[in-house]
Amino acid sequence: MTVDLPGFLRVLAVDDEPPALDELAFLLRADSRISRVHTAGDATDALRILRDHEVEAVFLDIRMPGLDGLELARVLRRFAAPPAIVFVTAYDDGAVDAFDLGVVDYVRKPVRADRLAEAVRRVLTRLLLPSPAAPAAPDDVSIPVELGGVTKMLARSTVRWVEAQGDYARLHTTAGSHLVRVSLATLAERWAEAGFVRIHRSYVVQLKLINELRLTNNGYVVIIDNTELPVSRRHTRDLKDRLVRAAKHHWR
Repeated sequence: MTVDLPGFLRVLAVDDEPPALDELAFLLRADSRISRVHTAGDATDALRILRDHEVEAVFLDIRMPGLDGLELARVLRRFAAPPAIVFVTAYDDGAVDAFDLGVVDYVRKPVRADRLAEAVRRVLTRLLLPSPAAPAAPDDVSIPVELGGVTKMLARSTVRWVEAQGDYARLHTTAGSHLVRVSLATLAERWAEAGFVRIHRSYVVQLKLINELRLTNNGYVVIIDNTELPVSRRHTRDLKDRLVRAAKHHWR
């Protein structure tokens, strides 16, 4: 569905680097759907503007001195009517925090006009169409991933398992895989309440998707989507207990 309302949005652009802020503000002002663009060079200035003006969306840099973009976004979430948040950043190491913050989009620098226009469209959709025909699970979250040079928002519920790759993690879905800059330990901790469990130093899986736990000559493995993933000895007992509890809950 296309959402196109000329002059609807009032936005705030926040960046501590003046050239980047000027460029972002210029591109936003060129969008006919935006009626007013406020600018701020830091979180303190941003909060002052938000106190004095009505703003529907904040386009926010992440790495800033003092209160950074992630910390400011957490503050904005506590507003009675929080604005939509779009991260605009040259880095992808804030991606995992975007899960918890429910950001609308994650735009990479250097900012392209067409990519920013897509972010504005997503903001309008979030504001005007809060109840899509097929809503995500209430506890589902999205993470920005790069796909063909374009940042896409990937729902956590589509992830089958996660594989460690150095300081990065590879998210495996039925449609492919995506590399994100976050450690497996961080994902294991943050996604535990969503049903993801650590089975190995290199793997975290969705518990409910395990088709089989099998003993092989090399130890236990789990089967997910016809793929064998190793289970380390230290995680075997906990995994068995979790599978038993899940089965009992299912048959109640």
